[in-house]
Amino acid sequence: MQVSVYDVRGEIVEQIDVSEDVFAVPFNEAVVHQTIVRQLANRRQGNASTKTRGEVVGSTRKLYRQKHTGRARRGNAKSPLLRGGGVAFGPHPRCYRQSMPRKMRRLALKCVLSAKVREEDMRVIDGLHLEVPKTKEMVDILSALRAGSSALIITAESDPNVVKASHNLAGIKVLPARLVNVLDLLSHKTLIATVPAMRDMEQIWGRKIVRQGAPENSENFGGKSHASL
Repeated sequence: MQVSVYDVRGEIVEQIDVSEDVFAVPFNEAVVHQTIVRQLANRRQGNASTKTRGEVVGSTRKLYRQKHTGRARRGNAKSPLLRGGGVAFGPHPRCYRQSMPRKMRRLALKCVLSAKVREEDMRVIDGLHLEVPKTKEMVDILSALRAGSSALIITAESDPNVVKASHNLAGIKVLPARLVNVLDLLSHKTLIATVPAMRDMEQIWGRKIVRQGAPENSENFGGKSHASL
């Protein structure tokens, strides 16, 4: 399939072929939803903690006698029913991390990328190079590309000038191609990617070429594993 390539002035300069294995995949809502849940769960620190009545510092003396007071039966001051006492069924440090098969993670990412192409929410630009990190220059580029106030910019490698120029713009985020993820793609309306970034995404998440003598289910590219995807 072909997509249009824009320059920084918002004009179409050429058409390039992109891999249908990455940018023309039917949307799988279940896989995408599971990927988002996993990514949000893996971001949780899981360090919330409360003390039970056995961990609260205090006296274990019974506050008053059991009977003949006309009041409710009461134990010590560390009871969860009293202020300053322990917490019943409160949170404790735990791990929220979820695992997910690599093929499903790849499929979810390709589903979202394909949806951006189908809905015409992706702009491919021939290059994005700033001599100095000026926010005004980045605003002009985004305006020319009709990106709106929510855009994810994908570059082949991390560019400090592009990152700094976009830092003060609310709703704008810059990522290198190897760190693209489903949550960031769905959190931004427009996807802006350079041509080298598109080629990197095709190489990382596209259909793998099996080399002679290598196992067919090999997940490695050039000896480097992309287990973090």
